[in-house]
Amino acid sequence: MIQQILKDRPTKLFIGFSAFFVANALIAECIGGKIFSLEKVFGFEPANLTLFGQSGLSFSLTCGVLLWPLEFVMTDIVNEFYGPKAVKRISYTAVALISYAFVMFYASIRVPFADWWPASKAAEGIPDLQLAFNGVFGQGMWIIAGSLVAFLVSQLVDVIVFQRIKKATGEKKVWLRATGSTLVSQLIDSFIVLAIAFKFGSNWTWTQVIAVGCVNYMYKFAIAILLTPIIYLAEYGIVKYVGRETATRMKLTAMEG
Repeated sequence: MIQQILKDRPTKLFIGFSAFFVANALIAECIGGKIFSLEKVFGFEPANLTLFGQSGLSFSLTCGVLLWPLEFVMTDIVNEFYGPKAVKRISYTAVALISYAFVMFYASIRVPFADWWPASKAAEGIPDLQLAFNGVFGQGMWIIAGSLVAFLVSQLVDVIVFQRIKKATGEKKVWLRATGSTLVSQLIDSFIVLAIAFKFGSNWTWTQVIAVGCVNYMYKFAIAILLTPIIYLAEYGIVKYVGRETATRMKLTAMEG
């Protein structure tokens, strides 16, 4: 029985999707503490935008945004072939394992360090390795909470929007349900994480939250559009891997479920 399950291509595919989904989410959380300048990536000066009375805004983004768009692409692919229950399952699994990871990060920060360790990288320009370790892995609790809540809520919204568009359009217009659901869920994600992390966890005003959220969403909107072709490439690869008949059956089952 176990061997039959492991040889089943749709099952193997789902296990692979789940593993990548969880790993990608965890990596995004781990690297999210670094802020980079999108303008400088392309050799431009900071945009210095003014929105809602907030000036000097630029595309200073967390490195997590490099990976989070892939999560929503994965969500749409799983939703298309396995249905909303499958998306919810891998989303809950990801949140549980990310939470577990942060508990372990906190424990590793609190455990007593060896006396020689903090200065062990001083010759390489890191005078206190313990402080550096704390800075990388010791993200604020409000940021962690905001990130996890935003991720889970946006995932569930993505599932609902995707399924409603699919029921209205049938098997046609894959781009509409995939990109449309991502644009809606990313909009919600952009503001929830900022509201929890910086409005309730710091002293930001609602105007600041809205202004910075809009700038972040501009980036996410553009990326969602650019990643649309990946949905078609993924669908082509899945159909080729499992066979057209199996793929059609998977889609019908996903629609019913």
